[in-house]
Amino acid sequence: MRIWSRTLIFYISKISLFFYRSPGNFNYWFNFGFISMFFLILQIITGIFLSFHYEATIDSAYSSVMRITHEVYYGWWLRYAHANGASFFFLSVYFHMARGIYYSSYLYPRQKVWFSGSFIWLLMIITAFLGYMLPWGQMSFWGAMVITSLLSAIPLLGGDLLFLIWGGFSISDHTLKRFFGLHFFLPFLILLISMMHMAFIHESGSSNPATITIVHDGNPFLPYYVIKDYHSLLICFILFTVCVCFYPDIFGHADNYVEADPMVTPAHIVPEWYFLPLYAILRSVPNKLLGLFLIIMFFACIFLLPLICKNFIIRIGTFRPFYATSVWLFFFLFVLA
Repeated sequence: MRIWSRTLIFYISKISLFFYRSPGNFNYWFNFGFISMFFLILQIITGIFLSFHYEATIDSAYSSVMRITHEVYYGWWLRYAHANGASFFFLSVYFHMARGIYYSSYLYPRQKVWFSGSFIWLLMIITAFLGYMLPWGQMSFWGAMVITSLLSAIPLLGGDLLFLIWGGFSISDHTLKRFFGLHFFLPFLILLISMMHMAFIHESGSSNPATITIVHDGNPFLPYYVIKDYHSLLICFILFTVCVCFYPDIFGHADNYVEADPMVTPAHIVPEWYFLPLYAILRSVPNKLLGLFLIIMFFACIFLLPLICKNFIIRIGTFRPFYATSVWLFFFLFVLA
């Protein structure tokens, strides 16, 4: 018992659960951070088991995925839990970010919390894009081809960057191995930054609907909000289980059940739903370089919100009609894309 009390895990859990004080007016919109952490851990665990059977070569990638689905014991659950877990992970993170924007949780003293969270979101997008190619289906291959080809539009360095990512003059075994290696490594980096993200929250105090900063006062996180978080997690896990067991392809595309063929282009190249806002930006302009620039500006605006919008006395959108209207319009356009 004395050895356990000195471990880092015990120290973190003790600080997070017992000593951390939380505002007394939390609502259910503040539970999505906990749900996001659950799906991140689920992605890491299922990804590790899937890597035992996956073969990162263009000749074997598709067949290894099919073998996992049909021959590996409970391989179908691992595959569909990993695929649908990514969608639930993004969905929970998007709700988490939307709550942060509406309640202005990015303002002082939580700028570091917002910066770290935005960086996690960027790494999530990169990781999901890398993983989308691994099944080596038609939509995976051509989606990766279209997105990586955007780099060729960069003046002077575009061709060299594309050659570096592809590992040659076209997508090949080298590309697949690089994507697989990075896809396996980046979730652990996301987990590390998520711990920093939580440390910043403990340093500055949690946001709340009243936007009052509470660091040393408030209710203990355990048992009040742990029970509330697990209640929300139970609902999400039931929906997740229904998707995995009964509708495993609800977020997927039928063309991904056809092995990649570089000589046959799909009628419609459509990325996963969590990439659609970025895809809509690319489709809205005819020039690839301009589209890439607009995507970079989109990420820059999200990252720099604490610097763009600051020094508000009233932070919550409910009491700022223009801000609330702008936020809801942004959410509507994001979903519409």
